[in-house]
Amino acid sequence: MQFGVAVVEFLRFCALERQLSGHSVQAYAADLRDFRKWLKADVAIGDVSLAVLKEYLEDMVGSRKLTVATIRRRFACLRAFFRRACEKHALPDPFANWHPLLPRRKRLPRTLSRNEAAFLLSSRHIGIEKADDGEHVFRIIVQLMVATGMRVGELCKLKLDDLSPDCSTVRIHGKGARDRVAYVTDRGLRKELQQLIALRRKLEIGSGALFVNRYDAQMRPQSVRSKLRRLAKEAGLARRVTPHMLRHTAATLLIETGVDIRFVQRLLGHSSIATTEIYTHVSDEALRATLERADVLGTLSSG
Repeated sequence: MQFGVAVVEFLRFCALERQLSGHSVQAYAADLRDFRKWLKADVAIGDVSLAVLKEYLEDMVGSRKLTVATIRRRFACLRAFFRRACEKHALPDPFANWHPLLPRRKRLPRTLSRNEAAFLLSSRHIGIEKADDGEHVFRIIVQLMVATGMRVGELCKLKLDDLSPDCSTVRIHGKGARDRVAYVTDRGLRKELQQLIALRRKLEIGSGALFVNRYDAQMRPQSVRSKLRRLAKEAGLARRVTPHMLRHTAATLLIETGVDIRFVQRLLGHSSIATTEIYTHVSDEALRATLERADVLGTLSSG
Protein backbone atom coordinates (compact mmCIF):
# COMPACT_ATOMS: atom_id res chain seq x y z
CA MET A 1 0.00 0.00 0.00
CA GLN A 2 1.19 3.50 -0.86
CA PHE A 3 1.96 5.90 1.98
CA GLY A 4 -0.66 8.46 0.92
CA VAL A 5 -3.48 5.90 0.84
CA ALA A 6 -2.44 4.52 4.23
CA VAL A 7 -2.51 8.03 5.71
CA VAL A 8 -6.11 8.57 4.61
CA GLU A 9 -7.06 5.20 6.12
CA PHE A 10 -5.22 5.96 9.37
CA LEU A 11 -6.87 9.38 9.82
CA ARG A 12 -10.28 7.84 9.19
CA PHE A 13 -9.48 5.19 11.81
CA CYS A 14 -8.49 7.90 14.33
CA ALA A 15 -11.64 9.92 13.72
CA LEU A 16 -14.22 7.11 13.56
CA GLU A 17 -12.90 4.17 15.58
CA ARG A 18 -10.69 5.91 18.14
CA GLN A 19 -13.01 8.94 18.13
CA LEU A 20 -10.18 11.39 18.64
CA SER A 21 -11.00 15.08 18.65
CA GLY A 22 -10.88 17.02 15.40
CA HIS A 23 -7.88 18.92 16.73
CA SER A 24 -5.95 15.67 17.34
CA VAL A 25 -6.79 14.32 13.88
CA GLN A 26 -5.64 17.59 12.29
CA ALA A 27 -2.38 17.42 14.27
CA TYR A 28 -1.77 13.84 13.08
CA ALA A 29 -2.50 14.90 9.51
CA ALA A 30 0.01 17.76 9.71
CA ASP A 31 2.77 15.52 11.11
CA LEU A 32 2.22 12.83 8.47
CA ARG A 33 2.12 15.51 5.78
CA ASP A 34 5.55 16.74 6.89
CA PHE A 35 7.00 13.24 6.63
CA ARG A 36 5.40 12.71 3.21
CA LYS A 37 6.87 16.02 2.00
CA TRP A 38 10.31 15.01 3.29
CA LEU A 39 10.11 11.68 1.44
CA LYS A 40 9.67 13.62 -1.84
CA ALA A 41 7.70 10.68 -3.29
CA ASP A 42 4.65 8.60 -2.41
CA VAL A 43 6.53 5.42 -1.55
CA ALA A 44 5.07 2.13 -0.38
CA ILE A 45 4.81 1.62 3.37
CA GLY A 46 7.14 -1.39 3.20
CA ASP A 47 9.86 0.79 1.68
CA VAL A 48 10.11 2.99 4.79
CA SER A 49 12.97 1.34 6.67
CA LEU A 50 14.70 2.09 9.94
CA ALA A 51 17.46 3.84 7.97
CA VAL A 52 14.88 6.18 6.40
CA LEU A 53 13.45 7.09 9.81
CA LYS A 54 16.94 7.82 11.15
CA GLU A 55 17.63 10.11 8.18
CA TYR A 56 14.35 11.92 8.91
CA LEU A 57 15.41 12.36 12.53
CA GLU A 58 18.81 13.69 11.45
CA ASP A 59 17.13 16.21 9.13
CA MET A 60 14.79 17.51 11.84
CA VAL A 61 17.57 17.80 14.42
CA GLY A 62 20.48 18.93 12.24
CA SER A 63 19.16 20.76 9.19
CA ARG A 64 15.84 22.17 10.36
CA LYS A 65 16.73 22.41 14.06
CA LEU A 66 13.19 21.70 15.22
CA THR A 67 12.35 21.71 18.90
CA VAL A 68 12.51 18.48 20.86
CA ALA A 69 8.78 18.75 21.57
CA THR A 70 7.98 18.88 17.84
CA ILE A 71 10.28 15.95 17.05
CA ARG A 72 8.82 13.84 19.88
CA ARG A 73 5.29 14.56 18.68
CA ARG A 74 6.06 13.66 15.06
CA PHE A 75 7.74 10.40 16.01
CA ALA A 76 4.86 9.50 18.32
CA CYS A 77 2.51 10.05 15.37
CA LEU A 78 4.67 7.99 13.00
CA ARG A 79 4.99 5.20 15.55
CA ALA A 80 1.19 4.98 15.91
CA PHE A 81 0.75 5.19 12.13
CA PHE A 82 3.20 2.38 11.31
CA ARG A 83 1.94 0.17 14.12
CA ARG A 84 -1.58 0.37 12.69
CA ALA A 85 -0.58 0.09 9.01
CA CYS A 86 1.93 -2.75 9.48
CA GLU A 87 -0.43 -4.83 11.60
CA LYS A 88 -3.25 -4.35 9.11
CA HIS A 89 -1.15 -5.29 6.07
CA ALA A 90 1.24 -7.81 7.69
CA LEU A 91 4.37 -5.74 7.11
CA PRO A 92 7.48 -5.36 9.32
CA ASP A 93 7.25 -2.34 11.61
CA PRO A 94 10.36 -0.11 11.22
CA PHE A 95 9.91 1.01 14.82
CA ALA A 96 9.87 -2.56 16.17
CA ASN A 97 13.47 -2.53 17.42
CA TRP A 98 14.09 1.21 17.63
CA HIS A 99 13.05 3.57 20.38
CA PRO A 100 14.81 6.93 19.90
CA LEU A 101 15.78 8.40 23.28
CA LEU A 102 14.69 11.98 22.80
CA PRO A 103 14.88 14.14 25.92
CA ARG A 104 11.58 15.13 27.48
CA ARG A 105 11.44 18.74 28.54
CA LYS A 106 9.36 19.16 31.66
CA ARG A 107 7.53 22.41 31.17
CA LEU A 108 5.48 23.77 34.05
CA PRO A 109 1.90 24.64 33.11
CA ARG A 110 1.05 28.31 32.67
CA THR A 111 -1.51 29.19 35.31
CA LEU A 112 -3.22 32.24 36.74
CA SER A 113 -2.39 33.29 40.26
CA ARG A 114 -5.20 33.44 42.81
CA ASN A 115 -5.29 37.22 42.45
CA GLU A 116 -5.43 37.05 38.66
CA ALA A 117 -8.23 34.48 38.75
CA ALA A 118 -10.14 36.65 41.23
CA PHE A 119 -9.76 39.71 38.98
CA LEU A 120 -11.01 37.72 36.01
CA LEU A 121 -14.12 36.64 37.91
CA SER A 122 -14.65 39.91 39.78
CA SER A 123 -17.59 41.22 37.73
CA ARG A 124 -20.35 38.80 38.66
CA HIS A 125 -24.04 39.39 37.92
CA ILE A 126 -26.86 38.69 40.35
CA GLY A 127 -29.08 36.96 37.82
CA ILE A 128 -29.52 36.32 34.12
CA GLU A 129 -32.51 37.81 32.36
CA LYS A 130 -31.68 37.31 28.67
CA ALA A 131 -30.28 34.22 26.98
CA ASP A 132 -28.46 36.44 24.50
CA ASP A 133 -26.66 38.42 27.21
CA GLY A 134 -23.28 37.52 25.76
CA GLU A 135 -21.14 39.15 28.44
CA HIS A 136 -22.96 37.47 31.29
CA VAL A 137 -23.08 34.08 29.59
CA PHE A 138 -19.36 34.23 28.93
CA ARG A 139 -18.64 34.92 32.59
CA ILE A 140 -20.61 31.77 33.36
CA ILE A 141 -18.34 29.97 30.90
CA VAL A 142 -15.21 31.21 32.65
CA GLN A 143 -16.55 30.25 36.07
CA LEU A 144 -17.46 26.77 34.82
CA MET A 145 -14.01 26.21 33.32
CA VAL A 146 -12.25 27.31 36.52
CA ALA A 147 -14.59 25.18 38.63
CA THR A 148 -14.29 21.98 36.58
CA GLY A 149 -11.01 22.25 34.62
CA MET A 150 -12.71 21.08 31.42
CA ARG A 151 -11.07 21.64 28.04
CA VAL A 152 -12.45 24.33 25.77
CA GLY A 153 -13.49 21.73 23.19
CA GLU A 154 -15.35 19.80 25.88
CA LEU A 155 -17.11 22.96 27.03
CA CYS A 156 -18.28 23.83 23.52
CA LYS A 157 -19.78 20.34 23.07
CA LEU A 158 -21.93 20.54 26.22
CA LYS A 159 -25.64 19.93 25.70
CA LEU A 160 -28.52 21.00 27.93
CA ASP A 161 -29.12 17.37 28.89
CA ASP A 162 -25.50 16.96 30.02
CA LEU A 163 -26.30 18.84 33.24
CA SER A 164 -28.38 17.39 36.05
CA PRO A 165 -31.66 19.19 36.90
CA ASP A 166 -30.03 21.05 39.80
CA CYS A 167 -26.83 21.64 37.73
CA SER A 168 -24.67 20.06 40.42
CA THR A 169 -23.17 17.51 38.00
CA VAL A 170 -21.96 17.86 34.42
CA ARG A 171 -21.38 14.97 32.02
CA ILE A 172 -18.29 15.80 29.97
CA HIS A 173 -17.58 14.08 26.66
CA GLY A 174 -13.78 13.85 26.80
CA LYS A 175 -10.98 12.89 24.45
CA GLY A 176 -10.97 9.40 22.98
CA ALA A 177 -14.68 8.85 23.73
CA ARG A 178 -13.99 8.87 27.48
CA ASP A 179 -16.90 10.45 29.34
CA ARG A 180 -16.54 11.70 32.90
CA VAL A 181 -18.56 13.58 35.49
CA ALA A 182 -17.62 16.95 36.97
CA TYR A 183 -19.26 18.58 39.97
CA VAL A 184 -20.41 22.17 40.37
CA THR A 185 -20.24 22.97 44.08
CA ASP A 186 -20.76 26.75 43.91
CA ARG A 187 -24.43 27.53 44.59
CA GLY A 188 -24.33 30.81 42.71
CA LEU A 189 -22.95 29.16 39.58
CA ARG A 190 -25.51 26.35 39.81
CA LYS A 191 -28.32 28.91 40.01
CA GLU A 192 -27.03 30.79 36.98
CA LEU A 193 -26.71 27.58 34.99
CA GLN A 194 -30.29 26.64 35.89
CA GLN A 195 -31.52 30.05 34.71
CA LEU A 196 -29.56 29.76 31.48
CA ILE A 197 -30.92 26.28 30.74
CA ALA A 198 -34.48 27.41 31.49
CA LEU A 199 -34.16 30.25 29.01
CA ARG A 200 -32.55 28.01 26.37
CA ARG A 201 -35.42 25.52 26.64
CA LYS A 202 -38.05 28.26 26.62
CA LEU A 203 -36.65 29.89 23.49
CA GLU A 204 -35.69 26.56 21.89
CA ILE A 205 -32.44 27.92 20.49
CA GLY A 206 -29.06 26.34 19.82
CA SER A 207 -30.23 22.81 18.89
CA GLY A 208 -29.69 21.64 22.44
CA ALA A 209 -26.26 23.23 22.89
CA LEU A 210 -25.64 24.82 26.27
CA PHE A 211 -23.47 27.63 24.91
CA VAL A 212 -24.29 29.17 21.54
CA ASN A 213 -23.01 32.04 19.42
CA ARG A 214 -25.01 34.97 18.06
CA TYR A 215 -26.27 32.77 15.22
CA ASP A 216 -27.71 30.27 17.75
CA ALA A 217 -25.18 27.66 16.66
CA GLN A 218 -22.90 25.73 18.98
CA MET A 219 -20.12 27.97 20.25
CA ARG A 220 -16.70 27.31 18.74
CA PRO A 221 -13.41 27.09 20.70
CA GLN A 222 -11.92 30.00 18.76
CA SER A 223 -14.78 32.23 19.92
CA VAL A 224 -14.03 31.33 23.53
CA ARG A 225 -10.33 32.11 23.03
CA SER A 226 -10.96 35.56 21.54
CA LYS A 227 -13.59 36.48 24.15
CA LEU A 228 -11.28 35.35 26.95
CA ARG A 229 -8.44 37.53 25.66
CA ARG A 230 -10.78 40.52 25.62
CA LEU A 231 -12.11 39.78 29.12
CA ALA A 232 -8.57 39.41 30.49
CA LYS A 233 -7.61 42.75 28.97
CA GLU A 234 -10.66 44.42 30.51
CA ALA A 235 -9.72 42.88 33.87
CA GLY A 236 -6.30 44.52 33.62
CA LEU A 237 -4.27 41.33 33.17
CA ALA A 238 -1.07 42.11 31.27
CA ARG A 239 -0.33 38.64 29.89
CA ARG A 240 -2.25 36.65 27.31
CA VAL A 241 -4.81 34.34 28.90
CA THR A 242 -5.95 31.16 27.14
CA PRO A 243 -8.72 28.63 27.93
CA HIS A 244 -6.10 25.98 28.72
CA MET A 245 -4.64 28.30 31.36
CA LEU A 246 -8.02 28.12 33.11
CA ARG A 247 -7.77 24.31 33.07
CA HIS A 248 -4.24 24.47 34.50
CA THR A 249 -5.38 27.01 37.09
CA ALA A 250 -8.27 24.80 38.23
CA ALA A 251 -5.92 21.84 38.75
CA THR A 252 -3.22 23.87 40.50
CA LEU A 253 -5.67 25.55 42.89
CA LEU A 254 -7.13 22.17 43.86
CA ILE A 255 -3.68 20.67 44.48
CA GLU A 256 -2.64 23.70 46.57
CA THR A 257 -5.86 23.40 48.58
CA GLY A 258 -4.96 19.82 49.44
CA VAL A 259 -7.24 17.83 47.12
CA ASP A 260 -5.89 14.32 46.47
CA ILE A 261 -4.10 14.09 43.12
CA ARG A 262 -6.20 11.04 42.17
CA PHE A 263 -9.36 13.14 42.44
CA VAL A 264 -7.76 15.85 40.30
CA GLN A 265 -6.83 13.18 37.74
CA ARG A 266 -10.47 12.07 37.52
CA LEU A 267 -11.73 15.64 37.30
CA LEU A 268 -9.39 16.49 34.40
CA GLY A 269 -9.93 13.18 32.61
CA HIS A 270 -6.25 12.20 32.46
CA SER A 271 -5.75 8.55 31.49
CA SER A 272 -2.44 8.47 33.39
CA ILE A 273 -1.72 10.02 36.76
CA ALA A 274 1.75 10.89 35.46
CA THR A 275 0.11 13.62 33.40
CA THR A 276 -1.53 15.05 36.51
CA GLU A 277 1.67 15.01 38.56
CA ILE A 278 2.96 18.12 36.81
CA TYR A 279 0.49 20.10 38.93
CA THR A 280 2.12 19.00 42.15
CA HIS A 281 4.73 21.72 41.76
CA VAL A 282 4.57 24.37 44.46
CA SER A 283 3.79 27.78 43.04
CA ASP A 284 5.97 30.73 44.03
CA GLU A 285 3.05 32.38 45.79
CA ALA A 286 2.18 29.30 47.83
CA LEU A 287 5.86 28.77 48.68
CA ARG A 288 6.25 32.37 49.84
CA ALA A 289 3.12 32.19 52.01
CA THR A 290 4.28 28.91 53.57
CA LEU A 291 7.74 30.29 54.35
CA GLU A 292 6.23 33.40 55.93
CA ARG A 293 4.10 31.26 58.22
CA ALA A 294 7.09 29.07 59.11
CA ASP A 295 9.24 32.14 60.00
CA VAL A 296 12.39 30.07 60.52
CA LEU A 297 14.60 32.93 61.74
CA GLY A 298 11.86 34.22 64.00
CA THR A 299 11.51 30.89 65.74
CA LEU A 300 15.30 30.68 66.23
CA SER A 301 15.62 34.15 67.73
CA SER A 302 12.67 33.69 70.06
CA GLY A 303 14.26 30.54 71.44
